[in-house]
Amino acid sequence: MSKTTETAGSAPVTTGDEHVPGEPQQMTHRQVLEALSGILLGMFVSILATSVVSSSLPVILADLKGTQTAFTWVVTATLLTTTISTPIWGKLADLVNRKTLIQIALVITVISAALAGASQSSGTLILFRAFQGIGAGGLTALATVLIADIISPRERGKYMGLMGAIMAVGMVGGPLLGGALTDSVGWRWNFFVGIPFAIAAIITLQRTLKLPPMPKVRVRLDYWGAFLLSVGISGLLLWVTFAGDQFAWGSWQSVAMAAGSVLVLVLAVWVESRVEAPIIPLSLFRNRTVVLAVIGSAAVGIALFGTSVFLSQYMQVARGKSATVSGLLTIPMIAGQFIASTGIGTLITRTGRYKRFMLVGAVSLTVGLALMGTIDYHTNMALIGVYLFVVGVGMGMLMQNLVLAAQNTLSPKEMGTGTATIAFFRTLGGAMGVAVLGAILGSRITTDVTAGLRSLGVEGGGLSGGTIPDVSTLPAPVRDVVEKAYGAGVAEIFLIAAPLALIALIAVILLKEIPLGTKSGVQQRLEELGHDAADTAGAVRNDDDLTAEEAEVRSNESADDATREEAAASRGPKV
Repeated sequence: MSKTTETAGSAPVTTGDEHVPGEPQQMTHRQVLEALSGILLGMFVSILATSVVSSSLPVILADLKGTQTAFTWVVTATLLTTTISTPIWGKLADLVNRKTLIQIALVITVISAALAGASQSSGTLILFRAFQGIGAGGLTALATVLIADIISPRERGKYMGLMGAIMAVGMVGGPLLGGALTDSVGWRWNFFVGIPFAIAAIITLQRTLKLPPMPKVRVRLDYWGAFLLSVGISGLLLWVTFAGDQFAWGSWQSVAMAAGSVLVLVLAVWVESRVEAPIIPLSLFRNRTVVLAVIGSAAVGIALFGTSVFLSQYMQVARGKSATVSGLLTIPMIAGQFIASTGIGTLITRTGRYKRFMLVGAVSLTVGLALMGTIDYHTNMALIGVYLFVVGVGMGMLMQNLVLAAQNTLSPKEMGTGTATIAFFRTLGGAMGVAVLGAILGSRITTDVTAGLRSLGVEGGGLSGGTIPDVSTLPAPVRDVVEKAYGAGVAEIFLIAAPLALIALIAVILLKEIPLGTKSGVQQRLEELGHDAADTAGAVRNDDDLTAEEAEVRSNESADDATREEAAASRGPKV
């Protein structure tokens, strides 16, 4: 016998004889894969929109007469708006239809990418890349939340591995595709190529993703919190970008920008502690696992974004490779991430253990970054490939599993904001990393090129206006100076990032491993809806009125509740 339960605005949930009475039915493997295909396609669009230009940026900026600062800000602008918008998307995900939200994010991503492709100056490109980051923030936050909706934490490891694999494919396929387009039909097609994928993702999500209705709540959005958070973060990024270039680090302008930004962020925290529905609920930071996941993710973000962004400059300027070839040379790093994320995700699902793999990943990331800090403009490319593979393995073991560990401790009502908060700090770390490391790289290159040209008898020489040079057009002695400067500068970036990866290792060491749950977010929400309906109807009966089968079910439910309470108590002291 089967039973069908219907909820307004969602597909019926059918249960069979093997299903325990009163519990929501788990989605079949086929239903999960169908829904997951749309979610992962949306994630692929987000990654492709970002990664497709990574190998082409030196060519794009050279064509648009952009400077090293403009190069940094083409990336930083996207990371900045992604960072700012991620917690806002996460809060909306706890209030309104998540499927509609991710489709809106896809539309924003595609339109802004198309406009970026029509840019005639580096300033315009930076502007539209900033709008692109708003859509990317939605896709980053919502994809992981939706996976938590349809898959239990215990099973989520292998599916998180699939997400890591999609990220790897997007990260390696993007630069390769972007480089091929740039070398053939032109760099502007980098921004148009994602449109078909986005349309396919919207259609797939509409047809396959079926979620129960969100609880009807009337909550005013935290506009002041969002505004203050945006202003404070933007101020800090502008400060680290311009300090040391437009004005000295110790100047009054520098002090004013830094102090003003910190003051605004302190005010934002004060607002978040008093509003009804904060963008980033401070209560999340009472959860030890969430706090450590935030710290680890921020460190990974700095190491990941703050170094991989400048790989294309090393490959093209320091080694004289084309955009296509520079994309190909990043394959070892992506292969490491692909193998680690899929393989380790499967092992986590099979064993239910995750901390041991995260520890290995944190060590691998730190060692890989340190090894990359030893390269120069003549280092054997095969050796660099080995170093990049080690970095990729570390990323594959860490990034998604930090999110998994935190999600395992969150209730369905916290899932959107909690997941988005972790993504927020990861992208914030990445944005700060790109800005700070980009400023260090620009200063190092200017100093080394000036000194190198002076040794050739060229007084007052340097890069014109700080622009990124096309080394193929330079005389041999000058080309050698520029290649040496970029090789040493990018190596220094990796060397600085290595100690930052140690922070992620410490966070993982302090992480307390909690048994992975066995219910998806949808199951938990349906269970809550069912319990609420039963309470409203007065359907709760005394134990004496229960049949033997119902009494057994209630006993099992009590045991499950006791297990959950024990897991919650084992999270450790509040932070």
